[in-house]
Amino acid sequence: MNHRDAYVQKLKAKMDEWNAEIDKLAAKADQADAELKIKYHKQVEDLRAKRKEVEDKIAELQQAGEGAWEDLREGLENSWEILKTSFTKAKSEFDRGYRKGREE
Repeated sequence: MNHRDAYVQKLKAKMDEWNAEIDKLAAKADQADAELKIKYHKQVEDLRAKRKEVEDKIAELQQAGEGAWEDLREGLENSWEILKTSFTKAKSEFDRGYRKGREE
């Protein structure tokens, strides 16, 4: 397995983890009160859109020639960081809202 293939496999494994976490957040959104449900579902949809962007870039990276993949990797890593930051923020907001709802 070459360096690019190992890199792609690592990203795909992390994407699988995040897909499961996004599904968990969607389930929490379904349990929220009406006001928060709308907000949470919007965040889930935003995460799914960002996830799709990263998945598209991973596919593009896989199709790229040896010389071009390093250039594409930089763009992918930028999109990856955006998704990671968005995911962390959404998860924190969901957890905070979920705890608050249970305390009331």
